[in-house]
Amino acid sequence: MLFETYPDDCTLQALAAENNLAETAFIVPHGGDFRIRWFTPIVEVPLCGHATLASAAVVLDRLEPAREMVMFHSASGPLTVRRSERGYVMDFPARRCAPAEAPVGLAAALGASVEETLWDGFNFVVRLAAAADVRRLAPNFAAIAIMPCAGVVVTAPGDGDYDCVSRYFAPAKGIPEDPVTGGAHCALTPYWAARLGKTDLRAFQASARGRELRCRLDGDRVELEGACVFFLEGVAQW
Repeated sequence: MLFETYPDDCTLQALAAENNLAETAFIVPHGGDFRIRWFTPIVEVPLCGHATLASAAVVLDRLEPAREMVMFHSASGPLTVRRSERGYVMDFPARRCAPAEAPVGLAAALGASVEETLWDGFNFVVRLAAAADVRRLAPNFAAIAIMPCAGVVVTAPGDGDYDCVSRYFAPAKGIPEDPVTGGAHCALTPYWAARLGKTDLRAFQASARGRELRCRLDGDRVELEGACVFFLEGVAQW
């Protein structure tokens, strides 16, 4: 949603709750750039990939179609999005994972045997043995919601043409399962790049609305590429 200036936080949260999507992005002009904030139905979050992608599409396809790139100023620092042949490329900060002790009950909540547990600064990142294990998960969301983290990223080596697969569960943020998660791939990209010895990855997020992501590690930045489809446009009357 585009505003000239931000309304109060309660209004932003209420609008996000009314939308009832995984995240709603709110942008306002900032010089030649934009400021951006993201809200789930119940809380503000520090980074969101798909809502940033959608915001870039609004700016580059609707507001200023002559532009090739837009910069958003955010709680995670400056984020640039540029046009590409497939859609748009987002430039995000990489999240480096560190080994972590799994909280009590995590494996049981996932209903899976855990190979490795890491921490990316916000989420537990859990590696399973195979992509099929990730795809068939039926987690206990109530148990995950009380874990000491924003969410749980579950990943495994890829199947088919994919380098890795993943799913993301964040019931404590009002998102039982996120369809596609840019923030999670800020951690998964450097993790799998180191394990596989390559910086360009094809990833698949195996939610019910699963999608492919093209990811590239560039030093301390992660590039994520995707496309957008406009399905609803409107103007609010205040």
